[in-house]
Amino acid sequence: MLRRRPVLALPLLALPGFARAQGWAPSRPVRVVVPFAAGGAADSATRAITPRMSERLGQPMVVENRTGAGGSLGGAEVARSAADGHTLLMDASSHIVNPALLRGLPFDYATAFAPISLVVTFPQVLAVKADLPARSLEEFLALARRQTLSIGTQGNATAGHLGLAAFQRAAGIEVTHVPYRGGADAARDLAAGTLDGVFITLLSARPIVESGRARFLALSAPERVALAPGLATFAEQGLQGITLSEWAALFAPAGTPGPALAAIHGALAATLGEEAVRARLAQLGAVPVGNSPAEFARFVTEGRAQMAALVREANIRIE
Repeated sequence: MLRRRPVLALPLLALPGFARAQGWAPSRPVRVVVPFAAGGAADSATRAITPRMSERLGQPMVVENRTGAGGSLGGAEVARSAADGHTLLMDASSHIVNPALLRGLPFDYATAFAPISLVVTFPQVLAVKADLPARSLEEFLALARRQTLSIGTQGNATAGHLGLAAFQRAAGIEVTHVPYRGGADAARDLAAGTLDGVFITLLSARPIVESGRARFLALSAPERVALAPGLATFAEQGLQGITLSEWAALFAPAGTPGPALAAIHGALAATLGEEAVRARLAQLGAVPVGNSPAEFARFVTEGRAQMAALVREANIRIE
């Protein structure tokens, strides 16, 4: 559904004077607004990359969590900020979902931001409780056609909820969706046996799988990932079109000058090329991307249309 783009193969750039060599450099600290809680996927990815980006840009990058309204409060904060390169938004997949769900927004997601790059994706998984009598995706589908199964996600209208909806549509099954306030909460109930399964990020599900209290059945990604190399994708197991991942991506306010966008993108791409940064992101269950602004703009436009169709077809609502 949403395809991963390869990381830009840029050489490791010397840090001193990097930003000025790109034609622009920040004159004060750069604020990076994360519209989600500290410790979540987008926040963790942001804190993994900003120290090295700060060195390249020659100014601190200050991470600021502005939570609420599905990420739209933080988005509004950046949308009304000066378009001078000193305020950025690290948003998630809700960026392309919110336009189909939220009414009365004080800004337009399609015109309020300048896309810089898709930073990382967080593949999602279908995992089930240890004693569920289904040890494969095929057995799970057969069981779901005989009885109603409960599947938890990280919340209504999240990437997990949308991925679950795409899974049900592709497989021709119906399950009971149980929304939580985060993937960790859903994983905890799965471990306790009060859920039959979860559709959440690999990072959230992995600890309880490793503890033996749950097991993976399928990966929602275009290809297998290093964090769980033995876990087959939905496509490998015969279900196409289930590749929806959570993601984190960098935006600036619309109208930000081209040289500023280029310098920020260059700092990001070079940072994502560092082995130490990539290793840290792998620990978070994140797959680095770092595509170009033009590629990312197409990704956002296509994704917004796909999500609007899925929200409509699955009758997804904010409650």
